[in-house]
Amino acid sequence: MIEELLFAVAGAGAAVAVYAGAAARVVKQYERGVVFRFGRLREGIRGPGFTMVVPAVDRLRKVNMQIVTMPVPAQEGITRDNVTVRVDAVVYFRVVDPAEAIVRVEDYRFAVSQMAQTSLRSIIGKSDLDDLLSNREKLNQGLELMLDSPAIGWGVQIDRVEIKDVSLPETMKRSMARQAEADRERRARVINADAELQASKKLAEAAGVMSEQPAALQLRLLQTVMAVSAEKNSTLVLPIPVELLRFLERATPGGGTDPAGPAPAPVSRPAPVPPIPPVPPGAPAPTGPVDAREAVEDLTGPPVEPAPRENTA
Repeated sequence: MIEELLFAVAGAGAAVAVYAGAAARVVKQYERGVVFRFGRLREGIRGPGFTMVVPAVDRLRKVNMQIVTMPVPAQEGITRDNVTVRVDAVVYFRVVDPAEAIVRVEDYRFAVSQMAQTSLRSIIGKSDLDDLLSNREKLNQGLELMLDSPAIGWGVQIDRVEIKDVSLPETMKRSMARQAEADRERRARVINADAELQASKKLAEAAGVMSEQPAALQLRLLQTVMAVSAEKNSTLVLPIPVELLRFLERATPGGGTDPAGPAPAPVSRPAPVPPIPPVPPGAPAPTGPVDAREAVEDLTGPPVEPAPRENTA
């Protein structure tokens, strides 16, 4: 009798152990459990830790709640300004409703990947090349909104979308390099012209000060000589100050005449001979030397003497 009781207790214990082994489940901290009983979703999400299900009746599906990093394959497209580019991105998302992620979509990872690729192609076609290169924050926000709208119905939340790289053709890279060089050269010329303008203004102010104080020009000359002599040159050219030439000019007798000497007297030139008038038709040609004055008198008549003025006083 006792032996039969012991065998019964041992059998019951083994059955309980087998049942417990088949029904026991462990859900990790970053997971949530979704239970289906006879194919129907049961209410309530199993949290992390030890949990029990009915063997052969319930089925437990574990859903990872961590943030998933999914790279988007490089997509080739044509921008709005007709430039062919290849753009790749990365999507960060996580499951916020395990039941919806299991029931609403067959494979939420594959669905998010396909949606990210199509959205990236759409963004490429709507954007300019300059926006893809310099205004990526705005494009990232647009991609996030395009992905988050359908994904929220799948129990998935898009945390962040980043455009990783934009590949350009080699011809476009060379064109952009030339454009950047031309822009920098233009800026350099503008800066150089501005510097020349400022320097000319300062030189004009310095010239005004030196014109008021002639000694300042002499001091500036001495400073230049000191700067040149500091270079340890074997030859030193010392220019003659203009003020010294003016002093010598004032000291020369003649009061402001040219120090080089008096100007040469003008050379007298003979008066020009009037041209011989042409012989009128029908007149005999002269046979000997003809005086030009007589020829003129023959054509125009004798000169008329001016009438004397009467003294009215």
